[in-house]
Amino acid sequence: MSTTVKDWYIVSVFDDEELIGKILWGTCEEDETYRFSPCCYINTSKVEKIFPNERLIITASGSFYHVIGSGDVAQVQLKDFELLRHSFSPEQITQLNLAPNGFFH
Repeated sequence: MSTTVKDWYIVSVFDDEELIGKILWGTCEEDETYRFSPCCYINTSKVEKIFPNERLIITASGSFYHVIGSGDVAQVQLKDFELLRHSFSPEQITQLNLAPNGFFH
């Protein structure tokens, strides 16, 4: 059983310059496991294996994700990781970090 993801990113999570790990972030297209509803965002556990030819990603929790579309890569700092978990996209996080200090606080 697997989950199909669209509009996806492989997000590298850094603590300053140290790579902590990579996760898959995207939108659920279909979920055979019934954990996610269609059109809801998905934020996975750490990516363990990527099989590009099969368009398959396996995470540390043992979940299987099939990705559709070209996808993208992104980087976020560990301090911003919770924003991913609260449905902010990597692009939105970048824009928040570009805003003047205190603008959103």
